Amino acid sequence: MNLDQLEAFELVAQLGSLSKAAKASAVAQSLISRKLAQLEAEWGDRLFHRTGRGVVLSEFGMRIRPHIQLMLAQAEQLRNEVKDAAGVPIGTVHLGVLPSISRELTTALFSRVRASAPGVRLRITEGFSGNLDEQLASGRLDIAVINRYGQSTPAGEEALGRIDTYVIGAAGNADLAGQKFPFTDLKGKLLVLPPAPNGLRSALDHIARQKGFSLDVAIEVDTLAAMKEVAASGEALTILPFPAVVQEVAAGILRAARLVQPGIPRTVTLCITKQRPLTRAGRFVLAELRELVPELLVRTTR
Repeated sequence: MNLDQLEAFELVAQLGSLSKAAKASAVAQSLISRKLAQLEAEWGDRLFHRTGRGVVLSEFGMRIRPHIQLMLAQAEQLRNEVKDAAGVPIGTVHLGVLPSISRELTTALFSRVRASAPGVRLRITEGFSGNLDEQLASGRLDIAVINRYGQSTPAGEEALGRIDTYVIGAAGNADLAGQKFPFTDLKGKLLVLPPAPNGLRSALDHIARQKGFSLDVAIEVDTLAAMKEVAASGEALTILPFPAVVQEVAAGILRAARLVQPGIPRTVTLCITKQRPLTRAGRFVLAELRELVPELLVRTTR
């Protein structure tokens, strides 16, 4: 028994066909058949039954497959550890990204990873800061790019840039014709905002209370796309950073005016999970983010 034989078994089990497995692994079908026959001879039982459409696992094959999958996973982990120790970034990095910058950042980061570290795999989660914080704390994310409100950056986080907050509405909204939108003008305006707990929502509610009124939140949604759709319909305003709407404003779909008196500046920070140290792949992605995010913020800020 060797890893090549076990990998052939797992590939056939996944694809349900010897010919498909041979094509996927770029070897002759006879070689796949020989590897399976060697396993069956060593173990003394059939691994697959032939059908009119390919092959299916035998009862014996189904019983041992979880053990084979575990061995293959351990072998892959060992390969990654060896390559990581040898200085080659490899493995999966779990990254959380804000919806407002996800589209451009994901594209640019993927391009850099493919060019410089093809052994690194990205698993990207898009979400608002509160959700990303939870996933960082639980260890489901390795790194996250998050919004923070207030003058100081939380300990252990790295500030990548500051951006303003904008009131967003339909392209023809006369209230947004100017470059600035005083906070008190939100009084009586229908809004579409993310539900609490949310950093922006907390800041907005706090300032509104200080100003002596309550925000009229007509609908709460937890996706950026839905917030922009409602705003574009003209039914309500929303409140977002400009990078979130730069393309729609340029296309004449949305209009944006900077929120002032007071404004709500936000700091985009880089956060790392405390559940485990970053791998070499994680450190590579971290270094790329330190370059890409500030560039993106400058490029998409009005």
